[in-house]
Amino acid sequence: MKAHIRWLDGMAFEAESGSGHRLTVDGPPDIGGRDRGPRPMELLLEGLGSCSAVDVVHILQRGRHPVAGCEVDVEAERAETPPKVFTAIHLHFRVRGEGLKAAAVARAVQLSAEKYCSASLMLARACEVTHSHEVIDA
Repeated sequence: MKAHIRWLDGMAFEAESGSGHRLTVDGPPDIGGRDRGPRPMELLLEGLGSCSAVDVVHILQRGRHPVAGCEVDVEAERAETPPKVFTAIHLHFRVRGEGLKAAAVARAVQLSAEKYCSASLMLARACEVTHSHEVIDA
């Protein structure tokens, strides 16, 4: 896996993934950023939430559970002083499906957290990572 980061100007950078996808990353205005893209630490949370969501949907689909939607809210606390590392992260899943069983969703979230989500397992070595979920009948 590779990535290439190129400085644009100010505190803006273009990040290109090894698969060829590009996005603009920008720093906060107080250090010269112009709010042209997400902050680098926001990208970490987005990557974590996306990685885990892919797992949850994939696990439910493989189990032939009627999953129709999945959303994840990720909230994190950071240290007050540099380096402002994450000290706690919480992921809350809202999974939707007609007749979807809460136990199946709970198991999918647990498997993602404990076995499959590389991002979650890696970050859990540095801070507390917790998970919760709710099932919405569609």
